[in-house]
Amino acid sequence: MNDGKPNWWSRPSTPPEAARIPTPPPAEPEDFPLQAPDPAEPVTPGRTPEAAAEAPAAPRVDMTKEPAPGHAPAPAPAAPETAPVELPETPATPEPALAPVEPVRDEAPAPVEPVRDEAAAPQPLHAPDEYRTPPYGEPGPWAPAPPVQLPAAPLPAPQGAVPPPQGPVPPQAWGQYDPWGAGRPAAAPPARKKSRRGLALVGALLFALVTGVIGGGVGAYIERNGSIDLGAVELPQSGAGTTDRAPDSVAGIAAAALPGVVTLHVSGGGSAGTGTGFVLDNRGHILTNNHVVDAAATSGDITVTFSSGETASAKLIGKDTGYDLAVVRVTGVTGLKPLPLGNSDDVRVGDPVVAIGAPFDLSNTVTSGIISAKERPITAGGEKGDGSDISYVDALQTDAPINPGNSGGPLLDGKGRVIGINSAIRAAGGGSGEGDGGSGGQAGSIGLGFAIPVNQGKRVAEELINTGKATHPVIGVSLDMQFNGDGARVGDKGKDGTPAVTPDGPAAKAGLRPGDVITKVDGQRVHNGEELIVKIRAHRPGDALALTLTRDGRELTRTVTLGSAQGT
Repeated sequence: MNDGKPNWWSRPSTPPEAARIPTPPPAEPEDFPLQAPDPAEPVTPGRTPEAAAEAPAAPRVDMTKEPAPGHAPAPAPAAPETAPVELPETPATPEPALAPVEPVRDEAPAPVEPVRDEAAAPQPLHAPDEYRTPPYGEPGPWAPAPPVQLPAAPLPAPQGAVPPPQGPVPPQAWGQYDPWGAGRPAAAPPARKKSRRGLALVGALLFALVTGVIGGGVGAYIERNGSIDLGAVELPQSGAGTTDRAPDSVAGIAAAALPGVVTLHVSGGGSAGTGTGFVLDNRGHILTNNHVVDAAATSGDITVTFSSGETASAKLIGKDTGYDLAVVRVTGVTGLKPLPLGNSDDVRVGDPVVAIGAPFDLSNTVTSGIISAKERPITAGGEKGDGSDISYVDALQTDAPINPGNSGGPLLDGKGRVIGINSAIRAAGGGSGEGDGGSGGQAGSIGLGFAIPVNQGKRVAEELINTGKATHPVIGVSLDMQFNGDGARVGDKGKDGTPAVTPDGPAAKAGLRPGDVITKVDGQRVHNGEELIVKIRAHRPGDALALTLTRDGRELTRTVTLGSAQGT
């Protein structure tokens, strides 16, 4: 068919190109050459018989041989038996005879044959292609590589040979296309490593499935039965250890002191209260606060309960309002455990302390803390309004929790010795008051507790036991309690119009006058009249004190020997 484009099988070859084409080998018996044109065949119009006679014979194609590797076998044009072969028209000029193209073979080159007569040799049907387009010649200069390279086909087995067992055909490796070279053995593909990622994923899925099934079964069982019965529950516990504690530990101090601490229940005069006390001696004397037993001063009942639970009735021996101390006595009780007394002058700020009492009637309560301050002047009481029930204490301050019911209990040092008598707390509502909240503020510990120094308590207790009364040191002056300046001012007149400076009293003998302002006692600063009273009562009658005062803008120092007054 002629569609206007040149057909590659009909292009003439130039003489130089045809000269390079080798002479085809002689035909072999097993070859099947294409049928040559019949001489009786009519000549195509426009073509002379001489040209037809000079036309080259068709090349013989060996159909029994395997095509070379990398080249696809070309189908041989079949010549119909009845219809004549119609060739495209060519110019009338004679064509040079061209040797047929030798097909590419896989086997070794054939031996050189002797020169034969070319006229007698069969001629190809087509003129050689100058571009040598496969499969009838070498690749032309513009022939592209085939898009797909097929693997090399195996050689046929010789006749009579037993074919080898067939197995799975391994994948063929595809090499680089080489149109001029012979077939090369395909390179073996690299060994492919087995990925373990898939195995790990499968294992994880199986594990999740198994655990899900087990968890679902356990959950269903618990939902139906409430729990899994694993038998009786027995919790682990450490074995029995020693109960001994160091004597200077809080536990050691509490164990030694508790037998000597008592709880007091007082009733009388239409009121009742609870407080704490501690044993002073084997005769049954117990020291406590005055405000604890004040309700039973005339005709009340006092019951003492020991740490062992034993109870006994007690009798009031003596009390003092100014020091807020009282002594009661129990009789008929054996095995008393008096507490040892320490020295409050040796106490330093920061020393550890232990407080024992019955806050809110909770007997044998132990708390601990430190000494927060010393010589803290406080006043407590004053409910009567006439000043007869006010107590003045140069107190030890502690942060050991003290609450209502702790009043009268011991404050112990690190060796279990009594260094103070718990008496007052700073209430949350403001002001200071007795340990049971006597100031009217909200009762409860806020870390501000106050204790009477044991040195002062010892002296007062001895006087109460021996005489039933306690003496107070005095300087013999009346103070102006309304003075707003810094210091304690001596009044112009005393109570009921008496002189402000008692004649022949300690102050008069030292040269004090009405209107003098006392600013220091033994070098310690005082800011008001209450602090001056506290500082004086911290000493014994007969002690000499150095008073610093101002008079008419001048500062003077006077030495006063303390006198004695009967307490109430």
